[in-house]
Amino acid sequence: MASSDFLGALEDAFDASAVSMAEADLRIHAVDQGPLEHWETQLPLAVVFAESVEDVQKLVRLAGEHGVAVVTRAAGTSVSGGANAVTGSVVLNLTRMNRILQVRPEDEVAVVEPGVINAELNAAVAEHGLMYAPDPASYRTSTIGGNVATNAGGLRCAKYGVTRDSVLALDVVLADGTLIRTGSATFKGVAGYDLTSLFVGSEGTLGIIVGITVRLRYLSPKVETIAAFFDDLPTAAQGVLEIGRARVQPAIMELLDRGTMQALDGAHGSDLAQRGAALLLLQTDGYGAQIEAEMIREVLVKLGGRVSAPGDEESNRLVNLRRHARGDGIVNEARVGEDVAVPRSQLVKYVEALEGLAAEHRVDLKVVAHAGDGNLHPTFSVSSDDGVIPAEAMERLQAALDGSVRVALDMGGTITGEHGIGTYKLRWLGWEQNDDVIALQRQIKQAFDPNNLLNPNRAIL
Repeated sequence: MASSDFLGALEDAFDASAVSMAEADLRIHAVDQGPLEHWETQLPLAVVFAESVEDVQKLVRLAGEHGVAVVTRAAGTSVSGGANAVTGSVVLNLTRMNRILQVRPEDEVAVVEPGVINAELNAAVAEHGLMYAPDPASYRTSTIGGNVATNAGGLRCAKYGVTRDSVLALDVVLADGTLIRTGSATFKGVAGYDLTSLFVGSEGTLGIIVGITVRLRYLSPKVETIAAFFDDLPTAAQGVLEIGRARVQPAIMELLDRGTMQALDGAHGSDLAQRGAALLLLQTDGYGAQIEAEMIREVLVKLGGRVSAPGDEESNRLVNLRRHARGDGIVNEARVGEDVAVPRSQLVKYVEALEGLAAEHRVDLKVVAHAGDGNLHPTFSVSSDDGVIPAEAMERLQAALDGSVRVALDMGGTITGEHGIGTYKLRWLGWEQNDDVIALQRQIKQAFDPNNLLNPNRAIL
């Protein structure tokens, strides 16, 4: 059917305030925050702002009748192109489904709609001495639904895991408009296949998440933050392994190199890069926070680290500064940040390999990492004084990116630790997964979405 028929059906089915075909809205919803050089921007036919589960079901059924693809998004903070519009699609925006439906302190669970902002949920449950553990750097703007769709991570991953580890149950609208519920509100549950975990990280390709039951954790009464500066990045990375050997488990364990610190200094007026070539930023929590912090300080001093003293207020400010570590760039540059993860035992070797790749391909490098779980975000870039990036420089940039992925896989790692495949990383998926695994995933996609209308051509080849 013609797109005009679908648009007419949309206008008949929804209030005017729920549907936009204005060019400004279409452009805003055409892309997320991922790199754009590998595809052309496609404007959607329309944007639908759902306010209820029934709205989502209605749109999915209409789209199915007209053969129109549905791309679901909320805040658009994805950095892998997973929320980019495709040709002839409708974008479903879930930001208006933003209610915290239940907080049950004794059960240590909350039930939320997908448009709830991560930080707002944390503020609500803090009143009960609880927290929602996943905390991506974008937690002040990213939504729980988007976090679930990409299985987002965050700074507290070192101790509390990624989003999947805090999701107990989901309400999902399938491709035919059917509403199902997976999982349960209990911490344990093994009835049937684990469909909840299947939907987490599926990037909107199997169903549209419209309700989330999350597990809450205890909000720590004590927190100790430690900043340790080192003369080189590999030694700082070695500090992560030495802390593990001491059998101490920080809640946060972040690694920043000099390039990252220089970018932060330029944007925020700090002086981090004057104090070392690498920064290891850690936080312990719980009633043993102080004891664990002292053990960590002892380990890092032995490695030659310049370690902050107990009660240092600047260290806490550095945690907030760390959340800006990937967003501060230079206008006249082309840059791509990656999301690889390697076994922690390979962390030092991988950091050294990144520095070698940057030198080999003559590109600039910044490294920031959730070092506690081996998830690194290396950013390679090339620049030009006149604002035009030569084709030869872009080739070197892509070669460095490909090399960083190859090395990570050779070390037993993965091409994405928390950002998802989206569109951008499809080119590397076949490097990690063999044909049999990819074929099985295609069968799963076919079973859930036989007409390939839910966020098509994402997440799997």
